[in-house]
Amino acid sequence: MNSVNVFLINSFTLDGKGGNPAGVVLNSEQLSNVQKQYIAKTVGYSETAFVQQCSEESFDVTFFTPTNEVDFCGHATLAVFHTLLEQGMIQSGKYTQYTKAGIVPIQVAESGLITMQQQHPEKLGRFSPSDIAGLLGVDNGAIESTQLPCEVISTGLADLIVPVSVGYLDKVVPNSKKMAAFCERNNIVGLHVFELVMDNNEKTASCRNFAPLFGIEEESATGSACGALTCYLAENIPSMPSEHYIFEQGRAMGCCSEIRAKLSYDDSDQPKVLISGKATNNGEITLPLDI
Repeated sequence: MNSVNVFLINSFTLDGKGGNPAGVVLNSEQLSNVQKQYIAKTVGYSETAFVQQCSEESFDVTFFTPTNEVDFCGHATLAVFHTLLEQGMIQSGKYTQYTKAGIVPIQVAESGLITMQQQHPEKLGRFSPSDIAGLLGVDNGAIESTQLPCEVISTGLADLIVPVSVGYLDKVVPNSKKMAAFCERNNIVGLHVFELVMDNNEKTASCRNFAPLFGIEEESATGSACGALTCYLAENIPSMPSEHYIFEQGRAMGCCSEIRAKLSYDDSDQPKVLISGKATNNGEITLPLDI
């Protein structure tokens, strides 16, 4: 391969605008990991997805940030199946995505809404507000006043869910260097900070996500972390209707995104996290492969 075509997709768009950009490379069988890393770094998005078709209904996908490979990425998954649909490789229906984080069932609706079932949630530990506040540039009280925990949850990637009181989310000024060291020390991908939306009957929470350890200062829509947040809210605020969460993300970046989520239970009473959204095509580029 002398060159590679990369589709540029905005995922979790709101009325066709905003969203989180991801690169998508189809038919990536011949690419080495070194080439994939080079492509992801050149594209410069938080993640680029590389797709290999296994059958008519299943696909193997790997994900690279500008600096590392990661096991899973929610918004890039959305970008993958939007691209496959746009390119006529799939139609509405059920599909399977194989990732290093596990098998991800996918539902593609005729409307273009794409739903992914994430991994069963794992609770991986808690931190005190005093451990976290300095990383975000806020006082301990901004977290303590919520009376909610700071908890690491994974539905594919380990994210630290951090609540802040209403009005503090936009005041967060992350210390990226300290945050990256903290995440590396504790085997965490990033911090997903949220405040509840109190005056809107539709939206559940506004969020910000930081993953500087993986070269992501902030991103405008994070499907995996919102999956973890879904489980967190269902346990810590059970009065909320778990079949209908709507998360806003990217406001501080001037790039609002909408992530829909719900939690249901299978026959063994295990929680099933479903994340949904739409995507928009933002063009494509061709990169030379000179490595």
